Amino acid sequence: MPHPHVLLSAAVSLDGFLDDTGPDRLLLSGPADFDRVDEVRASSDAILIGAGTIRADNPRLLVNSAERRAARLAAGRPEYPLKVTVSGSGDLDPAAQFWHTGGEKTVYTTDRGAARATAALRGLGVGIVATGPELHWRAVLEHLHDVRGVRRLMVEGGGRVHTQLLRQGLADELQLVLAPLLVGEPDAPRMFGPGPYPGGRMRLVESRPVGDVVLARYVPTAPGTGPLASAADRRWLALACELAGQCPPSRTAFSVGAVVVAADGTEIARGHSREGDPVEHAEEAALAKAGPADPRLAGATVYSSLEPCARRASRPSPCARLILDAGVRRVVTAWREPDTFVAGADGSGVLRAGGADVVVLAEYEEAAKAPNRHLRPAAGPDRT
Repeated sequence: MPHPHVLLSAAVSLDGFLDDTGPDRLLLSGPADFDRVDEVRASSDAILIGAGTIRADNPRLLVNSAERRAARLAAGRPEYPLKVTVSGSGDLDPAAQFWHTGGEKTVYTTDRGAARATAALRGLGVGIVATGPELHWRAVLEHLHDVRGVRRLMVEGGGRVHTQLLRQGLADELQLVLAPLLVGEPDAPRMFGPGPYPGGRMRLVESRPVGDVVLARYVPTAPGTGPLASAADRRWLALACELAGQCPPSRTAFSVGAVVVAADGTEIARGHSREGDPVEHAEEAALAKAGPADPRLAGATVYSSLEPCARRASRPSPCARLILDAGVRRVVTAWREPDTFVAGADGSGVLRAGGADVVVLAEYEEAAKAPNRHLRPAAGPDRT
């Protein structure tokens, strides 16, 4: 099932703590980073924190910039992102600032916690959704995506929430700010708890100073799907396979779908074979919509249901070359191109020779092949 792009956001000390044990909240960031966080909030459809963070920090969780709120309204979006919290017990303080500022609010809880949350928040106009006997994160994310229309979810804590999402392979991005101080208290809260985590080394997509702190953006990896694949990769590739099913049928060309996605998880463009003319390829269609001057292409990923072509008769440049010329240096695909139309095709080799990373998620091969079942391994000049 589709989920929002899940972005974990936090600031930690040099020794990995989110806070100290004092009565007041430890401010790890400075004005420049608070403004950056405000910008990320403004770009999100929803912001989520755990009920423990509401109790400990009493946050308002707002977009503070009037200009950014005005831009949201001008784009047809609510002035504030949806505010979300999760609570297994339903133990929620109706006097907390969280409920009395900003726009809409939703609580995800258990069957048992729903009655308690409903009684505590009666009259505040808060939506309450039970996920069953236990709090199920996948159900939370599916409801946010399918019912609330959330495509980009910012998660601001606390450590328990971050830990659960990362352990279950549900985090698509980690924005971690490193503050130049040491806490040194063994009982202080940490960003992540102990225990097993999926995947190996995360992929660094950005690092830069923000005032006196350093921002590092990472993409988590997922086991069994290649060294650079993530949960988001699987969802975007599934969409590319769905787009392949929209291609006008052809006996002499593959049906292919493609999506171009920015490093921050937002979609840049999508396309499918023969979308604009009878010889148009999916990657070609998507990149044409993005435009060659789009600065996001340098950090983008192209998701294609079939390996981008290395040779073609219908255009001067094959799709592997179009991808490289656009500045894209990461491609995720489901199916290596067979010899049906072009013998010995090796789009992945062309991409890797040009400095691009190529990830093949074979688990989606059958989905990529499905719109092409009518083809026979014989005939035709081109892989359109």
